[in-house]
Amino acid sequence: MTQKVLKILLIEDNPGDARLIEEFLSETEAPGLELEWVECLSEGIDRLVKGDIEVILLDLSLPDSTGFDTFEKLHEKAPGVAIIVFTGLDDREMGMKAVQAGAQDYLVKGKVDPHLLVRSIQYAIERQKMMRELQAMSITDELTGLYNRRGFLTLGAEMLNIGKRIEKRIILLFADLDGFKKINDEYGHSEGDKVLKAVADIFKETFRESDIIARVGGDEFVLLGLMNIVVSPKILEARLQERLRLYNERGNFPYVISMSIGGVSYELNKSLSIQELLDKADKLMYERKQNSR
Repeated sequence: MTQKVLKILLIEDNPGDARLIEEFLSETEAPGLELEWVECLSEGIDRLVKGDIEVILLDLSLPDSTGFDTFEKLHEKAPGVAIIVFTGLDDREMGMKAVQAGAQDYLVKGKVDPHLLVRSIQYAIERQKMMRELQAMSITDELTGLYNRRGFLTLGAEMLNIGKRIEKRIILLFADLDGFKKINDEYGHSEGDKVLKAVADIFKETFRESDIIARVGGDEFVLLGLMNIVVSPKILEARLQERLRLYNERGNFPYVISMSIGGVSYELNKSLSIQELLDKADKLMYERKQNSR
């Protein structure tokens, strides 16, 4: 059987860095990787028009474009192609910003090795494939635009598989609104719908585009993401609660929106399904809600 060729487009103006990437790919045991190299963004966009590129390795500092604008311009032209951005040591925040805006990953120049590069490429392909498959399914919540339970369980199962393969920390947050029934009873269900939409926006503003955010029940929301080892459930919980506090300060509603959260990490040495991980976070959330009462 003929080995499928995976075409990778490198957009990089530094010949030394480009040669290093070529060497890294040639040193790996991953078969079928074919690299094409262009030196500026306009050349890269012209090459994409021809098709068959599956992954783009993008330097954010190019002769004809620099910074986050470089990613935005390329992502607009190639929304269906997986993009991995390269940043300098001082530009990690720029890399994270690109991931939040739709890049599949970012790598820091000088910190890349052959194994890390191929692993990042494989993850980017898997993630982009999942997104294409899910677009064809009925997986979104009509009210909030987030994933529904079906979408979460489907995409979440794939994320667990990817996380185990690349050995990245997986964190799940389960959030339940406090006093939501009272809001519906006192102000009506249309008001309750406004609250649900507001909470969905808070989640989207707090977390990355690459994370899975879903409404899995009436007033139940979940987040699932691949995180760096330094990120813990408590850090993400605090980030979400802080965003909620800032939202309440604006006074958009005549009451305070609050939520109880249960956050858990997936332990790589244990075999849990996405449903079991969800149940674990749900149980922790319920315990905290009971204690707060």
